[in-house]
Amino acid sequence: MRLFALLLLLTVALMAYIRLVPTSLTRWHVLPHVTEPGDKSAPGGFLAARRISAPAAEVLSAVEQRALATPRTKLLKGSVSEGMMTFQTRSLVMGFPDHTTVAVQGDLLVIHSRLRFGKSDLGVNRGRVADWLETLGPLTVPL
Repeated sequence: MRLFALLLLLTVALMAYIRLVPTSLTRWHVLPHVTEPGDKSAPGGFLAARRISAPAAEVLSAVEQRALATPRTKLLKGSVSEGMMTFQTRSLVMGFPDHTTVAVQGDLLVIHSRLRFGKSDLGVNRGRVADWLETLGPLTVPL
């Protein structure tokens, strides 16, 4: 019984830490410079760049609407007028945060999504970015 209580206490403590630890916006509200369209996977993250066929503000506004329609997602920093936004999406059960930064660089929409804790996201970030890009339709040029 003591072992169960200890495991339960550790689980609750871990969940509290994951949900309450502060987010360093200077660490997450950044994007690598991208010059060509394409997709790039990395451990714990995904980077996508698409040429845009509409004004940057229109594309970013559409991304913002789509991002905020994603369950458990909120805007952490930035705005359409600033030209860059960082969103946080939390997993359903444990509340693990993923950070997704979006900006237009030249004629490219760049979306960089990555996990905060751990080494593997099991493809969650790639899937989220793919869903967001799919809803943009004619605002971006498919690869």
